[in-house]
Parts: sequence; structure tokens; C-alpha cells
Amino acid sequence: MKKDNPQKSKSFFENNSWYHRIKILQEDGTVKYSKKGGFSTSKEADKSYDKYEADFKKAYRAYQMANKVNTEVMFKDYLVYWFEEIFSQRVETTTRMVGAYAIYDLILPHMEYDIKVRYVNVEYLDTLLASVARASASAGNKGREILNLALKEAVIAGYIKNNPVTGTKPYKRAKPKITVLGKEKTKILLKAASQNNWYLEILLALFCGLRKGEIMGLKFSDFDFEKNTVYISRQLASDPIIKKGSGSKIEKYGLVERAPKTPNSYRMLRVPEVVMREVKKRRQIVENNKMKCIGSYEDKGYVCCQENGKPHSMTALNNALTKLCSRNGLPHVTVHGLRHMYATILIEMEVPIIKISALLGHGSVHTTFEYYCDVMDENENILAFMNNAFVPVAV
Repeated sequence: MKKDNPQKSKSFFENNSWYHRIKILQEDGTVKYSKKGGFSTSKEADKSYDKYEADFKKAYRAYQMANKVNTEVMFKDYLVYWFEEIFSQRVETTTRMVGAYAIYDLILPHMEYDIKVRYVNVEYLDTLLASVARASASAGNKGREILNLALKEAVIAGYIKNNPVTGTKPYKRAKPKITVLGKEKTKILLKAASQNNWYLEILLALFCGLRKGEIMGLKFSDFDFEKNTVYISRQLASDPIIKKGSGSKIEKYGLVERAPKTPNSYRMLRVPEVVMREVKKRRQIVENNKMKCIGSYEDKGYVCCQENGKPHSMTALNNALTKLCSRNGLPHVTVHGLRHMYATILIEMEVPIIKISALLGHGSVHTTFEYYCDVMDENENILAFMNNAFVPVAV
């Protein structure tokens, strides 16, 4: 099935079908979140989504007219209710994990005194967020973000008339520290990596700018060996299980195959020859492993996998990189750091930022600029051995 451009879609592609989220109003006024699929295109799914949204809003207004909302509820009780019964029902497990940390480890422990939701104001929230912000560089921003979501829906539900978070002091999002190796150190890294089982994964991050989850989710069928291209259409992600009512405690971890991070992350990239050669070598290694593990090989087509075909853990590649850097006297670099190096190389080559944004699969060009505006002012020349094949290909 050919996937249409999902850039402005309200839908998502999963299991060879287009889906959209739906909200269903229960008799007790709670909202059940689910999804509806079976659509051939994102436009069909979007049209269905609009209809479901209109029907939900009509039903919700009718419910509010017939039932008076309890405005005497305490703020802490509301936050727990909102997180467990509303927010958690509509987000992926990794997003729920971050939200659980924000609610249970940042906001609630720093709440010096509880008040009714209807009395929550800018001053109260500013005091709360100032305390939250002391926990870490990104705590203030994340705490304010989750409170904004919670109180925005408190307005919709009729608990309060206006969202006070909009008037609170903003907290800057902490910029990630970008570690960029110079030409000589990069050569050392690549030479050492060429003798390592993770060489291909390192090349995919450095020469194609792929995210860790995108690398782990790659399948041999995603590569066109005649045109030297790869289509990014999925990622592997952590699937942390958190029991309802257990706070932010994670019961167990798993892996799940998901759509890429943003609609713009669906992209076709040209692949440098050095990477394609390693992909072909890996394909042969995988075929040999299949012969060795007849009957026990778990064949899902992954490029990055263990000898039995199962995917590696989410920490395996970064652990391998850490050892590689340590053994060769190099600064610590992560997979995300290699992706930053890829972007920095393109900036040094004076590739337009809008094209860099497309290559990285960022949600918008503003995201790219936010991450790399400082790098654009640097004059250090980085890497001379990159080829000129960094151009997105139309799907």
C-alpha cells in the first residue's frame, strides 16, 4: 500500500492501515480513548477523525448541560485523576513514562500545600514551578508543559474558567550538549569501529543521521540496492509497563515497533556507498545466522539484530559506543551525538537548513534551527571525506 504524505495528517500509519484516535464519552462522564483503523489513505482517516471529534464535542456539551461538574475537587486529586484516567489512555507508553515522572516525582512532591482546583492561580503555580525547576535543568519546562495540558482540559471539563498556566513564568527547554569530533578523531573512531560488530549502525547514524530507534527498526526490505536509497518508515521503541496507580515505577521493559517520531520522519534518503557495502555484508551475516539457527531464528527482517534474529536492547548500541570511545581515548559520543555530527557536517557543507531538517526528519525547520543555531556560528572545519549524496529523494 502506497503511503500518502502524512505531514499535516491527524492520522497515523500502522499495520498496513491508516488509523486515527477516537474519544468515546461514557455514561459516567469519563472519556474512553481508542483508535479506529482500516482506512486506505490518511485523507480518509482524517475525514473520519473530524466526524468523530464533532460527535464527541456535541455529546460532551450535552453531558455538561445535564450534569454539574464538581468544582470542589482538590488540585492534587484532579492531577492524579487526569493523568491516570485521561492522559494515560491516549498516549504511548514512553510518553506516559515521562508524564508519570513529571506528575509523581516532580509536581506532587513539590506541592507544599493543596488547594481546590478552582482556586489554582498564576501565583500558586509560579511558586510550585520554581520549586520543581530546582530538580534539574529541564524540570521547570517539563513541569509547566504537563500542568498546561492538565489545566487546559480542566477548562474544557468545566472545573475552571481559564487556564492559569499561560500566565506563569516560562522555563527554557534545556538544549542537549552536542559533542562533535574533529576530522582526525572521527577517523580514529571509524577505523576502530570497522573492526567492531556495530560498524554498520555507527555509519547509519553518522552518514545518514538516523535516530537510534530508526536504526534498530530498519529492515533489509527498506533498502533499494539498485538506487542506493533507504526508506525510513518505522522505529523500535521502549515499551515500559507502568501499573495504574503505581506512580512512576516501571514494572518491566519491552520493545515495540512504531511509526517514526514525527510525520516528517517518513523519508527516503540516498545512502553513501560505504554504508551500502556494509549493509550487503550484514545481509550475508544474517543469512549465515539463519542457517546456524534453523528452527530457532526469529526472522523479522531486521538489519540490526542478535544472532537469533531478535532485536538488541535499546541500550546495546550506546553501550558499545561508550566502550569504543573509552578504549580509543575519544570523548564520549552517543548515537544521538553521531546524528548531531551528521547535521554539523551538513552545516559546514552549507546545505540549506530546510534540507537538513528534511534529512533529519524533524517535525519542523524550527526544531532544526533551535538545535543547531549555535553550531552555525562555528568556524571549525569538520570532516573532508563525506560524499555529496545527502539529498532527500521523493517517495
